[in-house]
Amino acid sequence: MFVCPGNFAARHDATPTDMPAPGRTFPLSRGVPVNPERLAAHLDIKHYGDFTLTDAVRPGPGLPVRPREGYRVEIYRDREAKLRLPMLSAAVSAEHLFDVFCALIEPVGEVVHVVLESSHGNGNDRHCDLRRSHIDLPVLMSHFCEFEELLTHDGCTGVAVLAEEQPIEVQFDEHKLFHVYAPDLRPFRRVLKDRGIRRRKLLPLISEAEHLHHSTDDFADAFRQLCLRVGVGDFDRVFSDESW
Repeated sequence: MFVCPGNFAARHDATPTDMPAPGRTFPLSRGVPVNPERLAAHLDIKHYGDFTLTDAVRPGPGLPVRPREGYRVEIYRDREAKLRLPMLSAAVSAEHLFDVFCALIEPVGEVVHVVLESSHGNGNDRHCDLRRSHIDLPVLMSHFCEFEELLTHDGCTGVAVLAEEQPIEVQFDEHKLFHVYAPDLRPFRRVLKDRGIRRRKLLPLISEAEHLHHSTDDFADAFRQLCLRVGVGDFDRVFSDESW
């Protein structure tokens, strides 16, 4: 268990150029380790009205952001690259989370690129991105289904699925939030609408204020197994004995 002060780049009042670019995932950050026993009562709270959190993350004890379901739409702009791309961010209750993820990656394409993101380690503020290009989406989804518990409940694991030829990306980050980039967001908004997830003009996200991440050694082992199944690059170098 460790505390993270919040992700400035994802804040709702951040400028558009502060948003992460397509093809670049949100950095997984590791803050100060905490003693779960001191926060036991707070950590036991997973229901906020109709919204349910997974085991991966909790808002800070002061409850700076109250979790709620919904999505918001913004525009990413990169003046240097002359890039302007719509993006949406969504928070989905735990009971629907994995099903929504599977539905969101379907419009990306039949053959995709994937990034597996990890902040497992020895407590340093670092993370690694492991990439696999050109994998059939049904094959990738079968691996994701096998590791559903890891993807939904581990606060140190995130994934991103990218289209092969278009600037389309679906991120399922370590906060268990979705971030989608695409020239046309309508297929992704339709997925959310069909599941009763509303667009909100203001939707503070749990990552935007102090929050707590949770992971275990078993989840770290499961992440290694997922990397082997997917066949990501640089696996041996990143997961050497010196790193773990």
